[in-house]
Amino acid sequence: MQSSNIKKIKTWFALSRPPFHTVGILPFILGTILAHKINFSFSMEIFLLGVIAVILIMLSTYHLGEYFDYKEDEISQRLYKSNFAGGSGVIPAGTMPRSVALWTGLISFFLAGVIGIILQFVLKTGPYTLLLGCLGAFPGFFYSTKPVRLVQRGVGEIFIGFCYGWLPVASAYYIQTGVIHPVIHWMAIPIGLTIFNVIFLNEYPDYEADKATGKKNLLCRIDKENGKFLYTTFSLLASVTVFASPFWGIPFKIVYFYLPVLIISLYIVVMMLHGQYEDKKILEKLCGLNIAVNLGTSLVYILAYI
Repeated sequence: MQSSNIKKIKTWFALSRPPFHTVGILPFILGTILAHKINFSFSMEIFLLGVIAVILIMLSTYHLGEYFDYKEDEISQRLYKSNFAGGSGVIPAGTMPRSVALWTGLISFFLAGVIGIILQFVLKTGPYTLLLGCLGAFPGFFYSTKPVRLVQRGVGEIFIGFCYGWLPVASAYYIQTGVIHPVIHWMAIPIGLTIFNVIFLNEYPDYEADKATGKKNLLCRIDKENGKFLYTTFSLLASVTVFASPFWGIPFKIVYFYLPVLIISLYIVVMMLHGQYEDKKILEKLCGLNIAVNLGTSLVYILAYI
């Protein structure tokens, strides 16, 4: 009995992919810290509800992705099993009914909306609270959901860049203060570019499976060879933006904090330009390091203000 319960917990953990929630939670924490440091405003109640809403939106996105990307994930798990692409593998393995992912995705979406209503109308966090929530919830909901499926229209990656870049920082700041500070727009550029690159690079392991099912995400539209140049451009632009941050009033020490992130970022760029993405083992490492670059970019802004 205990073994069965442990197995269920592991299955739910795999389906929900908690480690990937950090890419949304860390920018939200950044926005909260900025609200405290710049406006001297902080409410633990608002912060906790906000974090829960962010997690629920990501759960909805991930679970609906598991449901609607079933065919691609099944092929991907068979051809190119990766920790960063092809879904969790739970549904293709038959360890959980596919319908569970659909219903939990819908329930998570609904609960996030309830929290948004509480924040705006009970805790009085501002008239744009629900609007900001919808800007994240609906692109996440329709990222894989038919018939919209942003993921196969060549713009899904751009929406991810916005929803995991500017939006969590701005939303966290707004629900604490009722305004959005201009410095957030600058920070959103490198965070958004690096999370775009996370999604884009994670499409490499899925390339064959996506091609086989006619999925027209951005990588399938421009192919892997051209994709490495797009990845490189966005990676370098993100680094340049971080180094220019002091001109926008961000503490200069961010330059020193960013150096380790820069080294990792440049390493990935060199490997991509040399076509090392064709090696499965190397690509797996690059995908992991790529997430570290995104998280590191958010973290250096946090450290700069702490």
